[in-house]
Amino acid sequence: MKIHHNTPLKVGFVKLTDAAPYIVAKELGIYEKFGLQVELLAQNSWSTLRDKLEMGLLDAAQMLAPMPLANQVGMSGNRKDIIIPMITSQNGNGVTLSKRLCEEIKLANDLTKIPFPMPAKLLKKTLERRIKDKHPKLKIACVFPFSCHYLQLIDYLHVAKIDIDEIECVFMPPTSMAISLESGDIDGFCAGGPYNAKSVRNDTGVTVLTSYDIWQDRAEKVLAITQCEYDKTPEVFQHLCAALIEACQWLKEVPNRFEAARIMSRDQYLDTKIDIVAPSLLGSCLTEEGQSPRHLPHYNRFSSIFSAADDGPYAVNRPTFDQAEWLYGKLQHVWPHAFENKIAEQVMKQCFRPDIFAKAITTHKKHINK
Repeated sequence: MKIHHNTPLKVGFVKLTDAAPYIVAKELGIYEKFGLQVELLAQNSWSTLRDKLEMGLLDAAQMLAPMPLANQVGMSGNRKDIIIPMITSQNGNGVTLSKRLCEEIKLANDLTKIPFPMPAKLLKKTLERRIKDKHPKLKIACVFPFSCHYLQLIDYLHVAKIDIDEIECVFMPPTSMAISLESGDIDGFCAGGPYNAKSVRNDTGVTVLTSYDIWQDRAEKVLAITQCEYDKTPEVFQHLCAALIEACQWLKEVPNRFEAARIMSRDQYLDTKIDIVAPSLLGSCLTEEGQSPRHLPHYNRFSSIFSAADDGPYAVNRPTFDQAEWLYGKLQHVWPHAFENKIAEQVMKQCFRPDIFAKAITTHKKHINK
């Protein structure tokens, strides 16, 4: 199908800081430059977003990187043809614990303050003390079972020889987490921005570490489409990828990121104060009210710097086999019977599509060379 001016597309997103490429592409008119008329539709949860993509109510969506892999093996959703033509962000998550739990950690470890990033061994002593005192398990929230958040939490606890079953892990939308922490329904959460910063600003939580402290520069959010829809209109989705590439490269510059924070704070997007949205975009991790933030340049990463290599500016966004293999291995560790070795290569190649991304690069280069 030949793309025409103002080709309509419905694109879903969740109200998170790393939805920045999708939002700035809309507000800066980048989609239109590539012949697309995109309607951005905020979704309440990852499962709702996935279901709408599968049913054709969305043409494309921002998605958790492990979700399409889980779909391919039949562990999540009804459609096994969700593919990843592009990675739209790396890093971006944080572990935030309640102020009450942090006081408990300090008491159990004879500390006057929490070190950042907080070693998992400090949590182990707290868990041991809870068992001894016959207190309930800690309740920590994650956004979805097949998410980097859940896998990162498992890896973090594993360092201190803590099994995920030693805590009560609950799943809820990221938009509910700061409220649930404040109400005392949960003791902590692992989520993306701006909800970690929101809890710190509200003085109800302490962000003890980020996903960059656990994994570094791994795929976090991806552009997701179905193979069926791609086959109908491949050029349309190549143009969508090209527009998002342009948005990701625009986000490389710090002044642009502050402008992105201003845009994203609007009601139709994150509906959050700019001093909550901006920090992670500017490489700053708020830790605790009254304390200096941590400097983390890669807190939210959307693109790589330009280099002599042909794909230098495209390296972060390319859905490589290495990125797929990393995530598949993490999923396999938790669910070995579903993510089998014998199907690994087939699943990864069906899901991660550098061939589509290569076509999008060609489209993007033609645009910038006009």
